[in-house]
Amino acid sequence: MPERLQRLVAETAEIGKRFEAAGRRLYLVGGVVRDVLLGVPRDGKDLDFTTDARPDEIEALVRGWADAVWTQGKRFGTIGCRKGDVQLEITTHRAEVYTPDSRKPTVAFADAIEADLSRRDFTVNAMALRLPDTELIDPFGGVADLAARRLRTPLAPEESFSDDPLRMLRAARFVAGYELEPDAALVDAVKAMHGRLEIVSRERIRDELDKLMVVARPGAGLWFVVRTGLADEFLPELPGLALEQDPIHRHKDVLAHTIAVVERARPDRLLRLAALFHDIGKPRTRRVGSAGVSFHHHEVVGARMTRERMKELRYSNDDIEAVVRLVELHLRFHGYSEGDGGWTDSAVRRYARDAGPLLDLLNQLTRADCTTRNKRRAEELERRMDMLERRIAELREREELDSVRPDVDGRRVMEHLGVRPGPVVGQALAYLLELRLEEGPLGEDEALRRLDEWWASQS
Repeated sequence: MPERLQRLVAETAEIGKRFEAAGRRLYLVGGVVRDVLLGVPRDGKDLDFTTDARPDEIEALVRGWADAVWTQGKRFGTIGCRKGDVQLEITTHRAEVYTPDSRKPTVAFADAIEADLSRRDFTVNAMALRLPDTELIDPFGGVADLAARRLRTPLAPEESFSDDPLRMLRAARFVAGYELEPDAALVDAVKAMHGRLEIVSRERIRDELDKLMVVARPGAGLWFVVRTGLADEFLPELPGLALEQDPIHRHKDVLAHTIAVVERARPDRLLRLAALFHDIGKPRTRRVGSAGVSFHHHEVVGARMTRERMKELRYSNDDIEAVVRLVELHLRFHGYSEGDGGWTDSAVRRYARDAGPLLDLLNQLTRADCTTRNKRRAEELERRMDMLERRIAELREREELDSVRPDVDGRRVMEHLGVRPGPVVGQALAYLLELRLEEGPLGEDEALRRLDEWWASQS
């Protein structure tokens, strides 16, 4: 028995024997079974189980044994508990189906593990370990599919996707995250049924998109949602990019460039989302002139479109503001050329002030956005980006760069000028901020002297 499986057996032995003594069968299910077969390290301490015991009986079996028990999911057959630092969710075997006009499943309990596994999303997830003897239950060939790198559903894909339409989007994550090739019947079902995704809540779609964004290589999953038509249901701007030629990056379309940028970005959720959205303004700003195709101000238009789409997908305000700002600023680096003086102290301060806490993510997005096949051009962009990051580091050593603000605050301005709160205070602070950006820290005395000069000119 592999060591990783031995650890899992030891971890689950006590709860397995507890159910066995009560004459009930307990099975370990979910991603942990798949990952232990693949040799993938466990992510976290959560474990999922299924059993032929009904919810009341599950609760009775874990009370007095677990350190904590919660029953919020009891009406769906699930009892949660914690033992030490391990969280367990134990669910009665079930068969759940969505009615055509509902976003919520109708739950029916089952007595056989095979019935429960048949309702799961993919064969690679439809495996179970019976406890405490750890017999592998694999009625739908999940092990063979893992070996063949194949993605199938336990039942006909039409039936599986009717049970939970979100599985169509989840398929994209498994295609990308586990490098699985989707079965032809699965692909055909998504093409025919993607409209069914409309009954799934925006929050669930958002969460599944986030999971796709942080797999190591999400590109195959993004191509899957575009080519099957699934993206039309929750991110129609993405397939729209395929219509746009991009002569700058020498891709046949902006979609290919966008997916390449997502893959080049490190798997940070907000960074990857910014990469996904960074060029969505191009179709609306496309112009053809004597110099060829241009997309002037696509970053501004794209930022507005990003805000609308992320709101529709129910992202938090913090997430929206961060991604929108990155989209808005993703071309800022290219506005500075060495012939114009390059990255002066003032230019670095303004760049850092505009990016704020997103500065490092903005730099990473800028690097990822370079997908040109022109080796010389790519090396030049890398050199310029290295230079900018050196200038940022140098300035950070000399002054507070991450929070550029005037040398005195509004209260001090009012005290010094003898004015009450009002527009003039904002004007004074704007003047002092401009000085700070141009010249660096002045110190309070010099800032107040310059403020007096400004005040005299206003009078």
